This record gives sequence, C-alpha cells and structure tokens, in this order.
Amino acid sequence: MKADRDDIGKLENLSVYAQATGQSVPLRQVADIEVVWQPAKVLRRDRLKTVTISSQLAPGVTATEVVRQITPWLTAEGRNWPIGHRWELGGEVETSVKANQSIQAKLPIAALLIVLLLVGQFNSLRKAGIVLLTIPLGLIGVVIGLHVARSYFGFMTLLGIISLAGIVINNAIVLIDRIGIEIDENGYPPAKAILEAAQRRLRPILLTTATTVGGLLPLWLGGGAMWEPMAIAIIFGLLFATVLTLGFVPVAYSLFFGVDFKRFDDATTA
Repeated sequence: MKADRDDIGKLENLSVYAQATGQSVPLRQVADIEVVWQPAKVLRRDRLKTVTISSQLAPGVTATEVVRQITPWLTAEGRNWPIGHRWELGGEVETSVKANQSIQAKLPIAALLIVLLLVGQFNSLRKAGIVLLTIPLGLIGVVIGLHVARSYFGFMTLLGIISLAGIVINNAIVLIDRIGIEIDENGYPPAKAILEAAQRRLRPILLTTATTVGGLLPLWLGGGAMWEPMAIAIIFGLLFATVLTLGFVPVAYSLFFGVDFKRFDDATTA
C-alpha cells in the first residue's frame, strides 16, 4: 500500500478484519511491517528508465537553432556519464525526423510513377529524361532562398520542395509539348520549332510563376515558423527554376535529339 511519511507510524495500529472470528485485530499481530521507499512513478521509454526535460522556445527562436546550440554541449557532457546513460532529442525535432523518414520511404514509388507517366505521355525516354533533369534546377533556388531569408530546412521545407518539383515538371512538359506541336502541326523544322515554342510559352510560364509567387508571399511574410520555410522554398525555387528551365529545356532538347542550329537560316526559310 502507499502512504505519506506521517502515516507510516499508524500502520502498526491499523485494524484488520478477521473473517474467521469476526473481530478486528491490529495489523502488527498478523504481519511484519517493513517500510520500503520507492518512486511513485517510473517513466520508461522503449522499456528503459527515462528522465524527460522539456522547455518552451523563446519568441523568434526555432527548434533547429536550439538543437544546433545544445547538441555540442550534450555530446561533451555525455562522455562523462556512467555506462548505460545516453541522451536523445525529442519534441519537434523528433517529430520532424519521423515525418521526413516516412516521406523518404515513399519517394521511390512516387518517382517511379512520375517516370511511367512521363514515358506514357510522350512515348519517349529522351523527352521524359529532359523533364526529369529540370527538377534539380529548383534546388538551386531553394538553397539560395533559405540562406537569404535565414530560414532552416525542416519537414515543411521538404514538402515545399516536393510541391516545387511538380510545378517545374509542369513547365517542362508544357514547353516540350509545344515543341512537338510546332513540328507536327505547323511543319516547322526542329531548330525553328524549338525557338518558336520557347517564345510562345515564355509569357504563360512567367505569368504562372508570378501568380504562384504572389499567392505564397502572405505565407512567407505572415505564415510564422511553420509555413515560412515551405513558402521560401517554393518562391525562390520556382523563380530560379523558371528562368533556368526556359533556357535548359531547349538546349537539352537540341542535344538529346541532335538538332543542328548551324543551318538555322536554312531552317527558317524552309
């Protein structure tokens, strides 16, 4: 049984009812009383005794910054702890790591589906390869954006990169599809078709980028620590990817399909 410190001395006089005689007798007549102290509650995690220390973040400080500062200190102090003692970070950092791992586990399946859809749409491995090669172009802007805005890479940033990949793929598909239209329907030579498609799709792609960036600005400026990294990743990644895609896709198309621009004057008059 559990009792307070002041109640320990009363245990000997505690009455116990005996069913055989129907009388109550003191507890000391039927039992030996021994006081044993033990914790009222033992916290365990993965069946190991655990001490949890928690705190709140100061305004304007992120969990990533706190972890970056406290990890070296914990590592140094942990070397002096007895064998069997270790530390782990929990809270927002642990949740973010688990969420990232769950997304990364499904990324290969998503990538395979994207490849199959692109090959099925274009019926060409080379065109699908050009589209896939445009995805890393957005990462350049993401890195620069996080550095300029002094933000951090977390779970929401990863979601922003995944969303950005979809937008970049869409722009590349539109541009490649327009090249095919110029060749098949308008009868242009490949060199002229590439330039014509880049000029015709320039305004729609830029307008789409501008509207997307404008819609994400409120999330960047007023979304707080949760939405700000995602908005920064999409905004800067999309700006860089749009400019680079408009130049990369025509060049990659000409390289993959062996389009010769040396006789471009002849092609324009054909």
